[in-house]
Amino acid sequence: MSIFTFNDNSYVGTVQAVDTASVVVSVENETVLSNIKVNNLVIINASKERQTLIGMVNKIIRKFNDLIQLEDDEEITTEDIVKINLIGTLLDKDGVDTNVFKRTLESVPEISSKCYCMDDKNLTSFMEVISSTSQCSGTPLNIGKYALSKHADAYLDGNKFFQKHAVIVGSTGSGKSCTVATVIEQIALLKSSNAILFDIHGEYSPITGDNIKHYRVAGPNDTYSDDVLFLPYWLLTYEEMMSMMLDRGDNNAPNQAMLFSKTVLQKKKEFLSNNGLEEMVDDITIDSPIPYEMDKLIDQFVFYNEEMVDGAKANTKKKGDYNGILSRFIQRLENKISDKRLNFMFSQDENLINSDYMNELCQKLLLSASDGGGIKIIDFSEVPSDILPLIVSLIARIIFSVQQWIDKGKIHPIAIFCDEAHLYIPQNVKQGMESLSLMSFERIAKEGRKYGVGLVVITQRPSEVDRTVLSQSSNFVAMRLTNADDQNVIKKLLPDSIGNFGDLLPVLDVGEALVVGDASLLPSRILVKRPDPEPNSSTIKFWDEWSKESVDNLIDKAVDSMRKQSK
Repeated sequence: MSIFTFNDNSYVGTVQAVDTASVVVSVENETVLSNIKVNNLVIINASKERQTLIGMVNKIIRKFNDLIQLEDDEEITTEDIVKINLIGTLLDKDGVDTNVFKRTLESVPEISSKCYCMDDKNLTSFMEVISSTSQCSGTPLNIGKYALSKHADAYLDGNKFFQKHAVIVGSTGSGKSCTVATVIEQIALLKSSNAILFDIHGEYSPITGDNIKHYRVAGPNDTYSDDVLFLPYWLLTYEEMMSMMLDRGDNNAPNQAMLFSKTVLQKKKEFLSNNGLEEMVDDITIDSPIPYEMDKLIDQFVFYNEEMVDGAKANTKKKGDYNGILSRFIQRLENKISDKRLNFMFSQDENLINSDYMNELCQKLLLSASDGGGIKIIDFSEVPSDILPLIVSLIARIIFSVQQWIDKGKIHPIAIFCDEAHLYIPQNVKQGMESLSLMSFERIAKEGRKYGVGLVVITQRPSEVDRTVLSQSSNFVAMRLTNADDQNVIKKLLPDSIGNFGDLLPVLDVGEALVVGDASLLPSRILVKRPDPEPNSSTIKFWDEWSKESVDNLIDKAVDSMRKQSK
């Protein structure tokens, strides 16, 4: 039994042309034209029984059949045409009173098939079918209401949303952060939830609740504690360390890189031997996350840099092979160690020069809610911007690497939310560490599904995000975008079957989103529900603030905090 009821007021006309996924309808009821708008849904009779085709209006045309000059006894004949993209099929299963919507075309309409506009009653019924179908996954992801029918909840398939990666985009003030917070709150309700949110500016600190934990990357004056993340230098790979330390323009750069590789591997093996882990010595590589002491590494470099060896004549000395070539490299290392901004990396706390710290860090990053973890919101606001790409990608790489080494049948999935992704997944790479960051995220985008790592790319500038990562994503939550370049990037990624749906991007209201992809049964305009509490991302109201009688003078306090590098 069909959920739809038709009357003369909803009748549009008949199908005149059929393509693979589109049809042309000749309008026979002119009065209905005022009710049809671009991107509205329509109903078309299918060629098979118990099936109804659902289409989206792509274009409305009034065609003049005879172009002649008007005179008293002459008329111009016109024909109204509606072009429609077919988006799916509503199935009445075996005549049973159960309707299911599928994003497939079980059939195409025949010529002269009747077309009806979806009035309020039919629209409400259809949206209820969409909602109930989406809820079949058990615990659906509810992100708001459909703009077409505000009585129907909008659900996404949580499996497909994270399996095939997602993109959340929107200009500043469009409601993007609130959308992210809404999704995070939904995930946190699940008993074994597992996700990480890279909070670049610290705006998600108000998001609290069961299964939500907050960490922050250590600032200049922080000491070792449970809620502070330290990312010791020994977690970096050889290439990552070189991107920080090596001056490629130095004539001695090749020798410096060679000695660094040789000495670091030596110091890692010494650490294992000194801590009763000799069985691992023969298996490690330069990239293995094994601690070593930076002071001892520098002492070894100083020895090479000052080494004198026996000369050709008795009792004479000459400079060693590496004498003098490491001076600038040693200086760069010492400068990094003494830079308080990099306390999170070069802190000398003994808890960090410990083989157990890697396990402790991974437990914090990867534990699910059922084991005391859940949603981990990591605040990067105190990380210097010049090395932000390296540090963000370091955490992402560690997560991906650990997931790779878990038995396939026992992998517990985790989602990585990349807020302000354009800062560390750039389209145009400018320096070495950016390219390494990009490589890490491209690999996750391409291979993450196999190892239970989902990627959610969040940005206000999609035109500045790497195209490879975007193209690997199959779900899009697009809020208002005002920049033409950003609009074009998203339009090119949207499927052709939804026509000019992407043209709505610049006119969406705050909190409205176009949701398209495998996780959404229907390409939809959705009113995203507000999270409670909301993130600290509200735009400062300039005019209102300027209109106040007086304001607090916090300049001295801010200057003092800037000097101390701590709030």
